[in-house]
Amino acid sequence: MSPADTDPGIEAAARTIREGGLVVYPTETVYGLGADALNPAAVESVFEAKGRDRDKPLSLGVPSVDAALEFTTPNDRELRFMRAFLPGPVTVVVPKRDVVPDVLTGGREKVGVRVPDHEVALALFEAAETPVTATSANRSGESSSRTVDEVSPAIRERATVVDGGETPGTESTVVDVRENRVVREGAFAGAIVEWLEAE
Repeated sequence: MSPADTDPGIEAAARTIREGGLVVYPTETVYGLGADALNPAAVESVFEAKGRDRDKPLSLGVPSVDAALEFTTPNDRELRFMRAFLPGPVTVVVPKRDVVPDVLTGGREKVGVRVPDHEVALALFEAAETPVTATSANRSGESSSRTVDEVSPAIRERATVVDGGETPGTESTVVDVRENRVVREGAFAGAIVEWLEAE
């Protein structure tokens, strides 16, 4: 039985996302701030809640690599990388399809894809039935949150909160496979560099 079957909090959070609201949710890295990634107004509310510059893109969270293919157009090498490292604490930057709004990517033609290795996050993404923003649940410039209590009250007060206990706290590694570049080092960085050099 999946967490979505047993946890009414996940269904309530998924409904919040479908209705254009914000959700704080746990991942295998830190707590994330979720909204409907295809809804420009919802995405805008994430930027507002975080106090984040609009030219800094947000990532797109989905429950599987196959789901990501509905919204992105990776080449063969990028897809091999995604299947090797996802689900996992890795954000893979790949070309987006037109359905992904420019507000999410800061006008860029690529989007970061996240498939967390966390059953609560995956259940939420599945139940939401839409890609979900994958960005840390903190005000811009502040530290990421490992627990719900560490999430800024300014964010908690305007979001549905899914408490999954304490998270590990190591940020995901962001990688652009096409450019053979680690954009931000985090979890699995060593293994990722090895893969990029070998493939």
